[in-house]
Amino acid sequence: MPQGRRAWVLRGLLVLFLAVAGVVVWVSNIWLTDRFTETTRNRAELRLALYSGSIISELQRNSVVPLLLSRDPTLTRALSTEDYSQTSQRLMSYREEIGAASIVLLDREGRVVAATDRAAIGEAHAEKAYFAEALDTNSTIFTTSELETGAFDFTFSRRVDDDALTLGVILVRVDLTRLTDRWRGTAEAVFVANSEGRIILSTEPRWRGRSEAEAVAVQSPDSAIQRAIEAAGDWAFTTPNPYFGSEATLRLESRIPFRGWSLVSYSAYDSVRERVNGVLALEIMGFALLLAGAFYMLSRRARLQSVIFQRESAELRRLNDRLQREIAERQKAEKNLEEAESSLAQSSKLAALGEMSAAVSHELNQPLAAMKTYLAGAKLLLQRRRSEEALSSFQRIDDLIERMGAITRQLKSYARKGGDAFQEVDLREALSSALTMMEPQLRQMTVEITQTIPPAPVLVTADRLRLEQVIINLIRNALDAMKGEERRRLDLILAGGDEVVLTVRDSGRGIDDLDALFEPFYTTKQAGDGIGLGLAISSGIVKDLGGRLTARNGEEGGAVFEVRLPRADRDSAAAE
Repeated sequence: MPQGRRAWVLRGLLVLFLAVAGVVVWVSNIWLTDRFTETTRNRAELRLALYSGSIISELQRNSVVPLLLSRDPTLTRALSTEDYSQTSQRLMSYREEIGAASIVLLDREGRVVAATDRAAIGEAHAEKAYFAEALDTNSTIFTTSELETGAFDFTFSRRVDDDALTLGVILVRVDLTRLTDRWRGTAEAVFVANSEGRIILSTEPRWRGRSEAEAVAVQSPDSAIQRAIEAAGDWAFTTPNPYFGSEATLRLESRIPFRGWSLVSYSAYDSVRERVNGVLALEIMGFALLLAGAFYMLSRRARLQSVIFQRESAELRRLNDRLQREIAERQKAEKNLEEAESSLAQSSKLAALGEMSAAVSHELNQPLAAMKTYLAGAKLLLQRRRSEEALSSFQRIDDLIERMGAITRQLKSYARKGGDAFQEVDLREALSSALTMMEPQLRQMTVEITQTIPPAPVLVTADRLRLEQVIINLIRNALDAMKGEERRRLDLILAGGDEVVLTVRDSGRGIDDLDALFEPFYTTKQAGDGIGLGLAISSGIVKDLGGRLTARNGEEGGAVFEVRLPRADRDSAAAE
């Protein structure tokens, strides 16, 4: 296909793709808007039915209260004898049981003689409608009256008779405002209008006492501009809708079977628009990914051709560079060979010196850390005037200094095979001494230690100082492995048989590379925490003692190190 014709075909396909994408987004917007709007309408209708039922339930529950109280002999006797000393307290107990807003007892002149609110006693209600209408009939009267605050008072009143004699009126106020308080938690505005269309209950306090048209028209001047802008951009809805709080809304109305009341709600459409926009965004993203994929496939062919030429050119450059590197390497090898012959003796000496310096630095790190801990403890004890305990810490520091001197003397023999200082050592005592050395670190990390040690002496032929150093290295490595764990458990197991086995098991993460574990300078610690010589030196010490040091991962996690040494009394034990 010619290049020009191919370009026109690609342009046509691109235009067709964009047209299909636009149609899909437009149809999806209409369909999703209708679907989510219907869902919003159904939920609003369900809430409206629940609100209406709660109002009817509250009114019916309170409507029977005046009838029951008008027949209460205690209230009748109080009105007859004019003894109201216990009446208010009794009305309070009634209110707690029925949940009414308040209960008031009026005498024949309309004066409050008892009430759940003692501050209202003595008030005159003779001119109130609920008092006058209750005196004129023998049934319960429901009255709605507007208060000075703009809220409405809902009352049930009934005449109290003693045979044919009228004694007074019992008045029960219904608290319907607590229902509207619960409705405010929803994303809609709800109000109740009486038979005259006047709003008597509302989640918007400024609507009370107005008609619906007056209430919806109430809005601040600042929101009028915002309402005009949103109305101009509201392309998702084909017909204009009422506005509440500068947002398009859905109006629903339900009749309450009580004195011609009606319940109206305005549900906002903002959630519908958000859900529709979310789906449309996913569709547009999908079309954008398809378009990007098409461009990628078209450009891939051109890139492949360019890559082929670049690869051939790079291959020639690599061959030339390889020849030059080989010539330079041969010249450098000849020069290095001459220098190596002259510096072989000096390199050997420097290697031995570096090995000795690294070992001394590593082996002295543990006593220095322990001395620092004991010095801090002694300082604290002196500040608290506990000089005897401080002297004990200084004695331990003196022992550590002696131990450091012994370590420096002992490290001189690491390079050669020892044996002159060997003697029978009870491995139990060596383990106890090592734990004493590590006591500050163990206490600081809060480690759970379990020891399984036989009661009889476990003798091995060894240098006690070097043997204790092996145990200290193993314990310290275990503590470092458990630093980041919530539960720290250290198991020390000493067993005797044909050979003595000391097992050190921790609850850390285990060993990643078992093959390189005993190599010099291999470490998994952070820089500055270790140089990787501890296990290498420990393995060498154990070999000098005629034993072996092994490591493995435990079945329940953590690392397990085993020190195996020949028993000093093996021959006598076998004879016995």
